Amino acid sequence: MSLASGSSTRRRTPEELKTPEELKAPEELTTAEDLTTSEGLATTEELTTPEELSAPATGTSSASTQESAAVLPAALSRPRLPRPPALPRILHAALTGATKSAAIVALLLVWELAPRFGLVDRTFLPPFSEVAQAWWELVANGQLADNARASLVRSFSGFGIAVAVSVPLGLLIGWYRPVADLLNPLLQVFLNTAALALLPVFVLLLGIGETSKISIVVYACAWPILFNTISAVRTVDPTLLRLAKSMDLSAPRLFQKVILPASVPTIFTGIRLAGAVSIVVLVAAEMIGAKAGLGYLINASQYNFAIPQMYAGIVTISVIGVAFNQLLVAVEKRLSSWRVPATS
Repeated sequence: MSLASGSSTRRRTPEELKTPEELKAPEELTTAEDLTTSEGLATTEELTTPEELSAPATGTSSASTQESAAVLPAALSRPRLPRPPALPRILHAALTGATKSAAIVALLLVWELAPRFGLVDRTFLPPFSEVAQAWWELVANGQLADNARASLVRSFSGFGIAVAVSVPLGLLIGWYRPVADLLNPLLQVFLNTAALALLPVFVLLLGIGETSKISIVVYACAWPILFNTISAVRTVDPTLLRLAKSMDLSAPRLFQKVILPASVPTIFTGIRLAGAVSIVVLVAAEMIGAKAGLGYLINASQYNFAIPQMYAGIVTISVIGVAFNQLLVAVEKRLSSWRVPATS
């Protein structure tokens, strides 16, 4: 049987189907040129058009994919909130700082003008500019740094010991009523005994060295911290205690989660008072018997009639006290960050 060449074609073998002329090599099929120039393949723009992203998915697409495709354009087109301009914020900060420092500036202005206009004797109260010049001379020759370092070491040592002893003792006395009833009469006696009145006793018992000065600072700082800690524990909100007990908290957990956080503000009130007392008492102790320190500098300047240097030492003590108080305020805010600020 003969087959006509125009009416039918011979079936090709697999070897003939895979000739190199008709098929490209596997490496050529995956080249970038074939992917970008082949007809019938969609371009990148066609695959990522907004219409296809927002169009509902068909076939086997899940509901979450449909929601994501619908939400994506809206999220991308959401406008960003503009940041407030920097100039009003800077002006507000400058105005706040000027308001807070207005009283100090007024005091310094009166201090400068009163001696110059003869309102006070400038021999005993020199103008502030002369005091500032004397302060700079003390800084330049190193006397101020040496004396301030000696005072700060004594003050901070006594203050730290007082905090480490008084806070745990105050928590113990405030938490256990029998201990408070036993020690309260004795504590009241020591509280009403001035620290400077006992300074000769400390000097007799401990000598005129560093031990007596640090000890008098510990004694003076201990009582404000102790009594404020006791008051803090006893004045915790009873509602908080009832709520904690209703949750079946153990005594240690109640003390940790309720008593301590609620007592922080009152405890820091006593710590800030003790910080001011530590500097005042130390300066008085250094005036009596010391060879270094700001109290010694003030006393020696008075004897030598170097009045500007004397006032420079007093100003230095004031600056140190304010800086120390601000440091304690920052620590208190850090530990009391959980509190809700009061609204007016």
